[in-house]
Amino acid sequence: MAAKRCVSTLCATALALALVAAPAIAGWDPVRYADESTLGFLTVRSEDGEHWSTVWLVVLDDQLYIRLGSRAAARMNENTRAPIVSIRIAKEEFAEVEAIAVPEMAEAVAAAMAEKYSTDIFVRYLDHPLTVKLRPKQAP
Repeated sequence: MAAKRCVSTLCATALALALVAAPAIAGWDPVRYADESTLGFLTVRSEDGEHWSTVWLVVLDDQLYIRLGSRAAARMNENTRAPIVSIRIAKEEFAEVEAIAVPEMAEAVAAAMAEKYSTDIFVRYLDHPLTVKLRPKQAP
């Protein structure tokens, strides 16, 4: 009987771990997007409604990052759905993605952008006040 209880406990634990480890959005896999050059993100502002912005992206340590210039950063900061945005990437759309400011990643993301995009030689000198990690919306 003790062995049967142990197997039940093990199965329950395995199921719980699988549910926690599963992405909150079906199909979300940043590694798959590493070779993509751009993504679109949707913000909503009270004064002008919905707006799709297109930006470069990089994937570092299996996480998806974007670096925003002043206008895109303003849209993100004034987003009435914050921290939620919608994302379009690789012909897929994800309705609820968390956009998390990660200033501590600004240098690493900038270096990755410089390595990935040859025209970053010009873009890197523009102001980029916001570096963002995008991840599936976390369950409450």
